[in-house]
Amino acid sequence: MTNAIKTVCVVGAGPSGLAAAKTLLHDAPDGVKYNVTIFESQPRVGGLWPVKKADEAGLVHPAMVANQSKHTMRFSDFAWPDGAPQIPRAFQVGGYLERYRQRYCQDATLRLACRVEKADLVSNPSSQSGHYWHVKTQSEENGIEEHKFDYMVIASGYFGEPAFPASVENTKHVIPVVHSSKYRDLEQLLGDPKGKSGKILVVGGQFSGVEIAGTIATHVSDAVNAPGPRRNNFIDQNSQRSKFSVHHLVQRPTWILPLVTASTPADPAPCFLPIDLNAQNLSNRPPGPLVNTQGHISVEAARVVNSYFHNLLQTDQSEFSPRLTVQESDYDNQPFLGLSDTYMDHVRSGAIVVSQGRLDSISGNIANLASSEEQIEDIAAVVLATGFKASASLSFLSEEIQQKLSIAPKDLNNTVALAFHSTHHPEVPNLGFVGFYRSPYWGAIEMQARFVTALLSYGGPSSPSLPTKLAESLKNDTSIERVLSLRTDPRASQFPMGDYAWLSQEFGIALDIEKVPALSKMPILPPSNKEMNVLTAASYPGRNLDESRRKENERNLTGTEEVVIGGITQGRFVARAVFRSLLGEWKLDRQLVSQKPEQPSGRFIGTATFSLRNGTSHGREEEFAKIEKEGGDQGFEYLYVENGEFVDEAKGLRFNATRRYIWRYNERKDKLSVWFVKTDEDRTADYLFHEVDFIPPSEGGKGEDGWKAIGSHLCIEDMYNVQYRFSFSSVNLQEWRLGYSVKGPRKDYSIDGVYRR
Repeated sequence: MTNAIKTVCVVGAGPSGLAAAKTLLHDAPDGVKYNVTIFESQPRVGGLWPVKKADEAGLVHPAMVANQSKHTMRFSDFAWPDGAPQIPRAFQVGGYLERYRQRYCQDATLRLACRVEKADLVSNPSSQSGHYWHVKTQSEENGIEEHKFDYMVIASGYFGEPAFPASVENTKHVIPVVHSSKYRDLEQLLGDPKGKSGKILVVGGQFSGVEIAGTIATHVSDAVNAPGPRRNNFIDQNSQRSKFSVHHLVQRPTWILPLVTASTPADPAPCFLPIDLNAQNLSNRPPGPLVNTQGHISVEAARVVNSYFHNLLQTDQSEFSPRLTVQESDYDNQPFLGLSDTYMDHVRSGAIVVSQGRLDSISGNIANLASSEEQIEDIAAVVLATGFKASASLSFLSEEIQQKLSIAPKDLNNTVALAFHSTHHPEVPNLGFVGFYRSPYWGAIEMQARFVTALLSYGGPSSPSLPTKLAESLKNDTSIERVLSLRTDPRASQFPMGDYAWLSQEFGIALDIEKVPALSKMPILPPSNKEMNVLTAASYPGRNLDESRRKENERNLTGTEEVVIGGITQGRFVARAVFRSLLGEWKLDRQLVSQKPEQPSGRFIGTATFSLRNGTSHGREEEFAKIEKEGGDQGFEYLYVENGEFVDEAKGLRFNATRRYIWRYNERKDKLSVWFVKTDEDRTADYLFHEVDFIPPSEGGKGEDGWKAIGSHLCIEDMYNVQYRFSFSSVNLQEWRLGYSVKGPRKDYSIDGVYRR
């Protein structure tokens, strides 16, 4: 190591680039200093993540709900602000990154809207490393510029540019064909929909395909069910239904999980936590050093994981659609996973129709499937969720360096062959990589940044100055061979680089960073019957933290532990799980018993439909305005409509009946509420009926028949006391009951209704 200040070029200002810059500036070994310049092609930091609601230029819709919680989407020594949602929107993630930049990267030179066009490694015998980087950039403000750096860290990531099927790329179409990263809303996709109708075809069955299909189906539902003037260009005037439907083309069955999953899935009143907190409970891993569960998936391993997902969901998914069924005969194949709060129930309701096959071509408004004569007709638009080319993020490197990195543009999962978990290549000195990791765990990004900083600081992978543990880890590393073998492995996993917990362990060993224990006594859960041991980035704090960073790390650890304890012991997230699982149609059987002879008693049989739409301000204008001002989001709500027949045999009464409510979920309060609908505007909320208060487990809220909740409402002099019971099969409501007892000078009756799928 030397005391001379070294210059570093960081390519990209997303999570990886900012983590790299921060680590170089604040976590280098004693005596090492860096002068860091960050180049970002966009006019803002954040990479994929927009920093404002109105930011439409990036690859992610600003309102997209992240598929991990804030406990995963943060770094070890920087906490989210109080009141931030557990599962943030994309623009909120971008806001976190901008605050992270302001906290840790002020000493870096940030060049926004400045693209790296070319980077060459130049021999320089007078320097310690023997090379320097000659970097050419281009910006609208300064044109072409040339720079010289001692080191370069590439943090431009896997999302270089959208990938299109060969049969579709560079082909003109008579209908809109867009990549999923460019979808924003129905109007932008369809243009003026007047006179149009048909199917919106989503192609691709992995994460982005599942997410975008659920998003579009929600937008279609909102177009029909939102209050205010009817969006007649989207609605069939005869049926009052949408003129557009969503069709999803997938190649294989995929396990679909919601964003909050059951920690005790076999319990009819399960406890719930964000999916990443349940998934990273290390107490469920075998004892001893962790073993990698990703990469090549043997038949035995595939059976274990597929069985795990079946037990986690308590279903083979056939209840939603036969084409989503993961049969036992599929268990030999490596499992694939998708995440969405809305997708499965949109499929169950028919809002999304699933087809299996591979897109071959698009002819007019017809999609032709490969290896069959099957076609999907009457297509209004196509959204391609077909991934990204990481090779575009490396196109500025010379052909010679690209060859050394074994770049394979057509392999979207194993694009570049790098050593020690995608951090460097021994034949390309002065070059590090951060964020070439196809998974959403920011802790792995932070570990890569620490590793690259250490590697550069100690003189590179062959330096005799390397600490013993770092040198030993490099000596035993087989990452390059592993990536090359996975390119031709038919049993490669969905995320082949390595599982997050194992990577954290391996980086921790190399960097001599130990995982810290929990600060609180954690709940005990089956099947391990051990205290929960949830892994987040904060579990591996950096070394030599100052007091401010130490407090931020403790704040992260404490925040996660409070959420886990609240979910397991206090029923936190149950309201969210109920709200998510209501979507779609239910069979309703209700008994009404009146104590007043002049009022009817009888039975109502019909259906109750929960139609998802964007949250509205009606009835809660002040609260709505406050959250908007604070940069929050109102989420979603349901328009509840029941229709059926009421029969009072004793009085000889028989008539059709209907009623409407608005159901809402307030994430900040973790509270469900039910609202009356205006009599003259049948899609507009009027005023609050009641809030749904779940009874804590300590007070008998959990039982063998599900979760219990109560509510109340005083209507002039008549008091409505409301009782609920929600019975789950893992994450999905199987049955729920709603009963009222109404007493007052004018009313004295009770209602007991049961809702079943």
